[in-house]
Amino acid sequence: METAADSMAPDRIRKALAELVGLPAEDVAPLESSEPGVASARVGRFQFVIAWARSGRTGPVSLALRAAQAAASSVRGATPLVAVPFMGEVGRRLCEEEDIPWLDLSGNAHIVAEGLRVVIAGQPNRFKWRGRPSSAFAPKSSRIARWLLMHPQRAASQSEIAEATGMDRGFTSRIVGRLVEDGLILRERDGNVRAADPDLLLDAWREAYDFHRHRILRGHIAARTGDGLLAKLAAELRDRDVEHSATGLAAAWMLTRFATFRTVTIYLAVEPSDALLSDLGFREEPRGANVWLVVPNDAGVFHGATGHDGVRCVHPVQVYLDLKGHPERAEEAAAQLRGAHLSWRRDA
Repeated sequence: METAADSMAPDRIRKALAELVGLPAEDVAPLESSEPGVASARVGRFQFVIAWARSGRTGPVSLALRAAQAAASSVRGATPLVAVPFMGEVGRRLCEEEDIPWLDLSGNAHIVAEGLRVVIAGQPNRFKWRGRPSSAFAPKSSRIARWLLMHPQRAASQSEIAEATGMDRGFTSRIVGRLVEDGLILRERDGNVRAADPDLLLDAWREAYDFHRHRILRGHIAARTGDGLLAKLAAELRDRDVEHSATGLAAAWMLTRFATFRTVTIYLAVEPSDALLSDLGFREEPRGANVWLVVPNDAGVFHGATGHDGVRCVHPVQVYLDLKGHPERAEEAAAQLRGAHLSWRRDA
């Protein structure tokens, strides 16, 4: 199987460009590299300055965007273009926001220039990893992103972050290095690090996040309203000294009072016993569920949890991520939550 690294050779990009504009590959001159990861190419009457990234994830695309823009600014009449193996959802949005054309080697493209329009979508990813790739947003690794987003204006040493997140320094150093490499965090002269752009870091994490990798028990508890059920569950868990925090639609409502909800989602630090489920009146019923009891794949989800009117909720960053896996008006609730509690660049 061809790897993404192999596919990103300039010759492959040149051939892809030729195919997209309907020219024979031999009519497109080989790409001329001006610096690592950046090259120029003339395709018919069009001059492109191309920056390629090893993946279509948020961080690499953001770096490639900046490289393409900077290089194209010094070439008269050139159009910046980003090339990746497969362009992710957030990467597409970033390119759209900056009005930068892009192509991927899976056959998708959005290239709009004077006298040229090529828009192709829907082609599947030809470069999927086998197995689960290493990620700075894996359950334990993501503690670092969470801490940085909880302290978006603060630069801290790796030792401080390791202590705050409960991880060893070696592991912290590896994850920090990966986030720096992807352009998601900055390392200052004194060695301290901070989020380069909190919005971008959150976008990158959300792109990689999968709520359904937690263990989720779906069931039903008799209740008239969602907020009544939430208050009842929170009180009963608190009375039983069960470590817990609400998330999802219920927590979003506690934080913003936006949109009523039916589904109450609560993290539990440990697997609930049969006795606890019975005391709560919980009946496992996936299809008619109004309660999701979630045993997290990492205890980091509880970092930054606070009380709101008697209900303990995870930090807004975690709520925002978890809404990605929820029904009802979850997308609207996520947008409202982000605007109210996770607005950095957008309000600057």
